[in-house]
Amino acid sequence: MTARPITTPFHERLVPLNRTGVWKHWAGYVVAPSYQFSTTAEYYAVRNAVALLDTSPLFKTRIEGAEAEALLARVLARDVRSCRPGRAQYTCWCDERGFVLQDGVVVRRAEDRFLLTSAEPVLRHLRRAATAAGLTNVRIEDATHDFGILALQGPHAHTVLSHLTDDATPLRYFGATETTIDGCEVVLTRTGYTGDLGYELWIRSGDALRVWDALVDAGAAWNLTPIGTTALKRTRMDAGLLLMGVDFHNAAFAWVDAQKETPLELGWSWMFRKLAEDDRDFAGRAAIESELRDGSSRWTTVGLAVDVHDYERVYGAAGILPPRHELYAETTMSIYRRSETPWDYAGYASSFGASPLLQRPLALAKLPLDLATPGTEVDLEVTVIRKPENVLARVAKTPFFDPPRKTQRFDEAAGAAAGADGATAAGDRPNAAGASTPPAPGSPVPGSTSHATHPTGAKR
Repeated sequence: MTARPITTPFHERLVPLNRTGVWKHWAGYVVAPSYQFSTTAEYYAVRNAVALLDTSPLFKTRIEGAEAEALLARVLARDVRSCRPGRAQYTCWCDERGFVLQDGVVVRRAEDRFLLTSAEPVLRHLRRAATAAGLTNVRIEDATHDFGILALQGPHAHTVLSHLTDDATPLRYFGATETTIDGCEVVLTRTGYTGDLGYELWIRSGDALRVWDALVDAGAAWNLTPIGTTALKRTRMDAGLLLMGVDFHNAAFAWVDAQKETPLELGWSWMFRKLAEDDRDFAGRAAIESELRDGSSRWTTVGLAVDVHDYERVYGAAGILPPRHELYAETTMSIYRRSETPWDYAGYASSFGASPLLQRPLALAKLPLDLATPGTEVDLEVTVIRKPENVLARVAKTPFFDPPRKTQRFDEAAGAAAGADGATAAGDRPNAAGASTPPAPGSPVPGSTSHATHPTGAKR
């Protein structure tokens, strides 16, 4: 019998929308990298209107029982006890040496009921941790096939949802609630991977098509557009969000320590702001405390803003146009110190692309601590007609793009944007490379010399 890829609960609706006819695998499922021939058009659906993305292939784990909190408090790096019912929390989990295994979002539905998403299976890891800790009053179940997940992202996301449920309006950034859409039970969270205003909907697989149809009908007047995984990845670059398998890897599958990273080396020191007040003995704590105390991080993860003029110069000298249209690469690119020593290796970029909105090439990179200050100049190696060339790049604060609408309050008490649980949006956002306040759209990218501009005709 020939094995076939699994289709998501929304596949029946997605097939006729896929104009490209291209499908790829994601965790055993078949998904579309794009539905239109232009990923830039899908990108702008997120930034200017509202986009709908099927993220059902994410692994989903249900953790319930009187000792569910105790288990997650031992496994997760962030203190899940501070995540009250009706909240979600971006977090990671580490091995005992403090190296990151995975990252994900935990949703607390009640005192003793949690849902956890991850890029790779975590079921066995949680069960082993429960056994090792002697926790027996906890149920850990795989719920991957029980739910489909839709991400509704973009400036009109709240408007679309408000036509279907009143429960989206009071929901704060990283809030979670249970609601109904067209008679179907839905777990709704104010989360996403685009760095924009957005929501994610957990939908029972049997109700998936009904909820899809309701969202599409409600979004018709707001130019709701299905998008694929490529447009999603391009938006996450603007937001400085890290991608597992690209910007970091699961330490459990690494051969040597150089292939592993700690939360601090990934720019997630903000996860441990209250570590001194935290009495948990979570996995990797001793190693993380030692790294914080000794400043022993080998590198850190930063944003890079490529100098547009220098980028154009190296390609122009070869007689060709610099690549910028729909440019996105998940590849290693060497970075060198700007010193008297030729090709003085310093680190590498793991993600590289040109932002349509900010109108410049950007990268996420690993650099030693002495080069991590915003504004520091380095050389980024690009390939021009099969020849390595260096272009000027500057360390930049992330996120590169961080609109106030992402954390905006929509209830009657809202007067200004507010972060989750009193934290700043920068400090509570998921997997950003560094925690800092970005410029407003249209202002200079930190560390750059040119201004980010909106393309002609782009809506604000």
